[in-house]
Amino acid sequence: MRRILSSSYLGILLVMLYAPILIIIVFSFTEAKVLGNWTGFSLKLYTSLFEGGVHHSLTSALWNTLIIGLSAAVVSTLLGTMAAIGIFNLSSRQQKAVQLVNSIPILNPDIITAISLFLLFVSLGISQGYTTVILAHVTFCTPYVVLSVLPRLRRMNPSLYEAALDLGATPFLALRKVMLPELKPGMISGFILAFTLSIDDFVVTLFTIGNEGLETISTYIYADARKGGLTPELRPLSAIIFITVLVLLILINQRTAKKTNMKTI
Repeated sequence: MRRILSSSYLGILLVMLYAPILIIIVFSFTEAKVLGNWTGFSLKLYTSLFEGGVHHSLTSALWNTLIIGLSAAVVSTLLGTMAAIGIFNLSSRQQKAVQLVNSIPILNPDIITAISLFLLFVSLGISQGYTTVILAHVTFCTPYVVLSVLPRLRRMNPSLYEAALDLGATPFLALRKVMLPELKPGMISGFILAFTLSIDDFVVTLFTIGNEGLETISTYIYADARKGGLTPELRPLSAIIFITVLVLLILINQRTAKKTNMKTI
């Protein structure tokens, strides 16, 4: 009975999580403007998504989101990896103190982070736009990269780096040839997590985006919903994003599983 209840609970939870996404995917293949009204199979929303004219602002918001997300993820991965290496080489007491500071942006409410960054940029006289949004996203994404890389550092044999130095490698060469290959899985996980958080963020983006007409997917959806409805092309866009993330996760998991099997053999 306990096993049946556990399986039923898990099944209900999965249905609640993924049923809305599946509904959006299904109704992205029809021309109906209202979600839930099936008018026949059609790819018109997909073709309309990447066309100009009426939905040019949506396409522009999509590209802005990708540019900001990739830029923030790359910078966050570099900064987070360097920070993780620095934290790992501290004493035990110092590690705990720095990790506590690193956890504050993660636990801090988004609205507090958004207001703080907004006031910081205003006080420094930085004009809001691409620069402020990317800096803001790097700020709250970097701690997640640190948490992704630190476990890989703890699992790595520290003697490998020291052996490379003993064999004549410079610290930078040992870092590039020995440490980074060992940290690559954590860096990839941190990059994907930072990119996902950047795409998903709304509050921080809203406070740092400025009034120059720059829009991301989250701010576009917010403005569209305030008008009384959502653009139908958002359905195929959501489906594409979900399937892309799903495929990436499957490929990464398969690659990790193959490496684990090879090490076991």
